[in-house]
Formats: sequence, C-alpha cells, structure tokens
Amino acid sequence: MNRLGAAILALAASSQGANAQVPDLVLVGGRVWARPGTPVAGPEAPTAIAVKDGRILAVGPDSEIRRMAGPSTRQIDLRGRRVVPGLMDSHTHFLAGGFELAGVQLRDAATPAEFTRRIGAYARRHAGEWVTGGTWDHELWGGELPRRDWVDSVTPKTPVFVSRLDGHMALANSRALELAGITAQTKDPPGGTIIRYPDGRPTGILKDAAQGLVERVIPEPSDAARDRALRAAEEHALARGVTLIADMGSWEGLATYRRAYAKGDLLLRVYGVVPIATWRRLADYVAKEGRGDHRLFWGGVKGFVDGSLGSTTAWFWQPYDDAPDNHGLTVTDTTELWRSIVSADSAGLQVIVHAIGDRANDWLLDSYRDAASLNGARDRRSRIEHAQHLSRAALPRFAELKVIASMQPYHAIDDGRWAQKRIGPERLRTTYAFRSLLDAGARLAFGSDWTVAPIDPLFGIYAAVTRRTLDGANPNGWVPEQKITAEEALAGYTINAAYANRQDDVLGTLEPGKYADLVVLSDDILTIDPVGIEKTRVDLTIIEGKVVYERRGER
Repeated sequence: MNRLGAAILALAASSQGANAQVPDLVLVGGRVWARPGTPVAGPEAPTAIAVKDGRILAVGPDSEIRRMAGPSTRQIDLRGRRVVPGLMDSHTHFLAGGFELAGVQLRDAATPAEFTRRIGAYARRHAGEWVTGGTWDHELWGGELPRRDWVDSVTPKTPVFVSRLDGHMALANSRALELAGITAQTKDPPGGTIIRYPDGRPTGILKDAAQGLVERVIPEPSDAARDRALRAAEEHALARGVTLIADMGSWEGLATYRRAYAKGDLLLRVYGVVPIATWRRLADYVAKEGRGDHRLFWGGVKGFVDGSLGSTTAWFWQPYDDAPDNHGLTVTDTTELWRSIVSADSAGLQVIVHAIGDRANDWLLDSYRDAASLNGARDRRSRIEHAQHLSRAALPRFAELKVIASMQPYHAIDDGRWAQKRIGPERLRTTYAFRSLLDAGARLAFGSDWTVAPIDPLFGIYAAVTRRTLDGANPNGWVPEQKITAEEALAGYTINAAYANRQDDVLGTLEPGKYADLVVLSDDILTIDPVGIEKTRVDLTIIEGKVVYERRGER
C-alpha cells in the first residue's frame, strides 16, 4: 500500500468500529483527486474511494478499498476516469436560471434581425404572457444597443423585458414602458439610467436601477412556478457536476428552497443569500431559525457597489476609453451601503458584495477594513463578488484583509473579446487577475454568475487555465500572465468554494468523515492538454453517496 493510502485508511480505522468498515459504495480503478497536493499520477496517486452512510470512509489504492467491500456494497468501476470532489458554484441566480431555461433564448442571437425574430416567435407561442429572460449580447452584432422599435412591430400587445447577459441592462418594448409609466418626462432613478432618443423619449434600454421601474410591474410568479423553476435548474446543474450553489437571490427564493427541502425534494446543496438591505430581517431570522444545515443554509447578505463593464456602469477611477465622459456609476448610495456592510457584519452575517470596476473594488476593500476595525476580530469571510478590474494596490489587500475574491472565470473569455475598447491595454493587465491574486496570497472561490454565464465548472476551469476568448482571437490566452493551473482552478470550485460558503468542515475535499459529494469526469482535466478541458464531460454526480446524475451510456 502507498503512504497516502495507508495514512487515510488508518485514519478511517481509528474513527470507525470494525463493523462500520463495510462501505455502502466503492469506486475503484480511477484517479482520485482528494485535495490540493494529492498526487495526480504515479504509485502515490489514490485510485479508489469508499463511502458509508453518505460520508467518505476511505481513499486509497484499489486493493485496500476492494478488501473493505461486503456482499451488499455497490461497486463502480471508474475505468481510469478522474474523480474530484463535488463542484460548487459560489455565485448563481439559480431560480432565475430555472425560469430562463423556459424563456426566450437570445444568448447567441448574432444579428438584430435574429434578435427580433426570436422575440416575435416566442411572443406568438406564449400569447398573453410577458416575454422575459433573453440574456442578449449586443457585442455579437457590433455593439449597437437594441431599441424598442426593433421589436414593437412583432409584439404590439405583448410586454417585453429582456435582459442583457450581465443583468445590468434590459430592453423594454413600448407596451412594457407603457405599463411601467415610463415616458420622456421620467427621470433617471438613483443608480440607474434610461437611454433616450434625441427627442428625450426612452429607447427601451434601462440600465441598472432603472430596470426596477419595469420589474415592479411584472407579475410575481406563483409558488408552483418557482418550484418548477427550481426542478429545472437542479437537473441542469447536476448534469454539470454542480453539487452546491450559492444563490444571490431573495426571500421568495429562500422560501422556495425550504418548501423543496421540507418535501425531501431538494437534490443539491443551497446557500440562500438575501439582499443586504434586509440584514435586520435576516439577523432576526437567524436568531429564531438558526442557519439551516449542510443541505440548505443561510446567513449571508448580498449588496452592489457598481454595475458592469459591458453596460459601461462599472465604477472606475479613470473614464471609459470609448465613453470619455463616463466613469461608471454606483448602484447603491455608498453611505447607505457602508452602513449596511458594517451593521450586517456586526450582526455576525456574512457580507457578500458585488464590485467590478477598480474604484468599486478599492471602495469595498476600505469598507471591509472599516467593518473589521469597528466590530473586532472574528471569522467573517467577507466576499467581493466578481473582483474583475483591480488597481495594483488592491491585489495584496485581499490577503491582508482576508477578503475572498469570488470570481467567475468564464467572464474573462467572454469579456476578452471586447474589453480593451472599454478600458485600454494597461488597465487590462489586472483584469481577472487570477495569477496575481493567488501569488499575493488571496483565496479565490469560483462560480458562474449563471445565467450571465453557463453554470458549468468545467467551462470555468478551461477559462481560468487557457484564457482563450470565445472568438478564437487569443489562442495563447487573453492577458496570458494571469493564467493559473488546472489544480488551482479546481481548488476554486471545491475547497475554496466550500470555505467561501462556510462548508469547508464537511465539504470540498475527499477525506474520511466529509460528505461523499463527488464527480466522475470523462477525461482527466489535471493531466490532459488544457485545451481539452472544454470538451470534458461529467459522467456521474454523487451527493452523500447517492448517484443524482448519470450521463447516458455511463455506468
């Protein structure tokens, strides 16, 4: 037996009685990545794993794990495939993703004509319903923003409100604007912008907080509709190896998860995060209800500093190169947001705040410093969501302040197609600065921001390792000095994500005593040419020792 196998088996034996050594499930004949630093090849590399009562019993060589199996033990032959801990997505809009799966699909609409055609076709099929969703990308057709006159003729009576893929602006048609009462006289709300024709009439494009003017008149979905969206989202995520998600959601979303859990229908693990403006309500909720368990839990609040790069609303120190009079904007009044951050932190809640521009990130790091100074030392695990465009001074501060950089690698290969026209080559050097942050000692937790990007950790790992943009224009990587290794990227979706979501005591690695959440991959992402990671598929997803997804043809 190799040293790793002996050590792990000894640990299992010391903590379990003799009869408890018979596992319910064993997986043998593979390549097991148990945690960072696990050998990925050679005689020291573990090849098998044993599971009992939903937890890891042992990890080691085939010979020892097979010896543990009893007559009733299920055995899965891995046939040389790679096994990794369950993959976690630290930043989703999960229920919105479930609704999106059934909504109009605009993500790959490459021309204004196709954009219009799809909206019209969807409106005809769903007469009497709002047309929502979309996730369009105007950069696909050269950067011209869509206008309501593009779609009014195909939706004369149907309200349309379709979002850009980043969620920071949306297009409303004339019917939706009418229902919302938005006219040429409507003023821009704080933290938002109404784009207008030269005569002052709204074009239909609403940025950031201005979207709320329409969102408030869209009918709320029923509980049954939310439940259906959850089921659709779960099936979609499990097929991609996702075993835990953090939902940057709402109280209605948390109620949806609790309904599913009460019925025994919640298949994956969920961290339900609610808006930071409701921190008092959450503090009271935690005092009364606790923080949940390892299947469904809460205790985090989400806020926003700024908008997004694609919508030119991310907050920068210097103006946009392609909009010289624009530095971006703050979505929330900074005085109000600072008070909420400090107050939520003082209540023992985890503070999770969106910041994309360099000025937004600097401001947020200062605010986290203030909260720690005012409220004293504790294990707070404050997070910056996205942390996309950083000043050089910000890089070491993540580690110094113990702030988690919660990032989404797929955005890099998406934004990399057009970001230089926004902020120029010099600022790009610290854009999606994975390598620089790791070298500075920061902890990176990865996610997708689904539906802004696909909820597929393998795509994210591919993006972090190769940085090859979606348009094929950067075969050696966009800002290649910020590439990281496949193991470092995998850690971002496993142990670091578990830490960011306060579950590292029971999840994130394959070690005795931890939950048996694991994923079997079709190829070995730790040894193949990184370009091939994009084509790797999930063969099995297992949560607490139960197979919850199996790719057709695999067994």
